[in-house]
Amino acid sequence: MTKDAKDSLPPPQDNVKPLDYKEQFEGRQVASQFIDPCAAASKASMDCLNRNNYDRDACLDYFQAYRDCKKAWIEKRKEDRRNGRR
Repeated sequence: MTKDAKDSLPPPQDNVKPLDYKEQFEGRQVASQFIDPCAAASKASMDCLNRNNYDRDACLDYFQAYRDCKKAWIEKRKEDRRNGRR
């Protein structure tokens, strides 16, 4: 892997859709409140901050992608609970 490929961030829109939370819990004996289907978006936003010397304005797209991911995840969880799925 070249240094450029290793150091580049994914585009923010790649992290808007959360991972399937049910897949995140599969294979675990204990369900954890710490599983986060939006972990990739969170990591990308922190990586952006690190690379831009903590200039928040340079990372606004990454922050928005994380907020959009969390919102979609929470809405999906609410819908599943209303429909009796856990």
